[in-house]
Amino acid sequence: MVFIEKSRKGKKAMSKKEKYNNIFMECLGVKEEELANLEYMAIKSWDSVGHMNLIAALEKEFDFMMDTEDILDFNSYEKGMELLSEKYNLEF
Repeated sequence: MVFIEKSRKGKKAMSKKEKYNNIFMECLGVKEEELANLEYMAIKSWDSVGHMNLIAALEKEFDFMMDTEDILDFNSYEKGMELLSEKYNLEF
C-alpha cells in the first residue's frame, strides 16, 4: 500500500489527515463519510486482525512504533487521531 502522492505538475502532497483517512479506507474497506463515527468491532473488517493491519499500515506510513497500551486504546477513528497527535506528535 502506498499513500504518498508525489508532487508534480501542480499536484500537492497529501496531508497527514488525508493519509490517515486513506489508510482507514484501504485497510477496513470503508468510505470516507463512514470514518467520523467508526469504532473498533463496529464493522466486520475492524476485528482483531483488521486492527493489527491498520496499526501496521499507520506505523509504516508515519514511521513510528506504537506502544502496546496505545494499540489497545486505539478503539475508534477519533481516538486514533487523538493518540497519534498527543503521543506521537502527528498534527492533523
